[in-house]
Amino acid sequence: MHDLNSEFKNKICLVTGGSSGIGRGVAIEFGAAGAIVIVADIQEKSKIGKYHDTDIKTTTSEEIKKNGGKSEFFECDCSDEKNINELVSHIEDKYGRLDILVNNAGMHIPGSIEEIRVEEWDKVVNLNFRGIFILSKRSLNMLKKSKSGRIINIASIHAFHGVMGPAYAPSKSAVVNLTKNIAIALGKYNITANCICPGYIETPIQDYNTEKEILDYKKTLPLNRFGRPSDIANATLFFASN
Repeated sequence: MHDLNSEFKNKICLVTGGSSGIGRGVAIEFGAAGAIVIVADIQEKSKIGKYHDTDIKTTTSEEIKKNGGKSEFFECDCSDEKNINELVSHIEDKYGRLDILVNNAGMHIPGSIEEIRVEEWDKVVNLNFRGIFILSKRSLNMLKKSKSGRIINIASIHAFHGVMGPAYAPSKSAVVNLTKNIAIALGKYNITANCICPGYIETPIQDYNTEKEILDYKKTLPLNRFGRPSDIANATLFFASN
């Protein structure tokens, strides 16, 4: 197996939604592999979950630095175009390039088409889909400067099902399709785009479930275990590698 640590050494890696959950797991692994990790999120503090991540003591950047890596936090609402532009400008000014973009920031507001309000629908779609389009578009000039630009989008297993309401699942379906589109468009610049569709991962986003729902769902899984952020991180590292 080739040495990922030398491959990622000093590569500039941006992880959105990197303070908690999957994003935190991804950012920590890139930090351990030698990348310079920019963690972008609406808050620096990691979310503490009811069922998972119940005892986190460090921020993502603190954890990366504690392990000998390089990282910084940038406060950004990835559904806000102005915030995204400020984030991109910061990276351009400080580093001059971007090698790896991990579009992970996302949210879910429970509710059926009868229950969810239009403003709530907009909120989910703006973060889960529109924000990925804008940040990917704004990052293109920097990704083109990289010898091997990488875009990795985190969608969901629900991209292929009709559950999880009229906002979350359709927004994740859109991310799958967008990834295919930009992979075709950007291949000529040696930029690859891939999408990961996680199932149940042990993160605070699961707080909306009841304990019974979680236990019942676990019984349906052949491995009898849920996914962990490190599982998604390993897939992300693979897609970012040569």
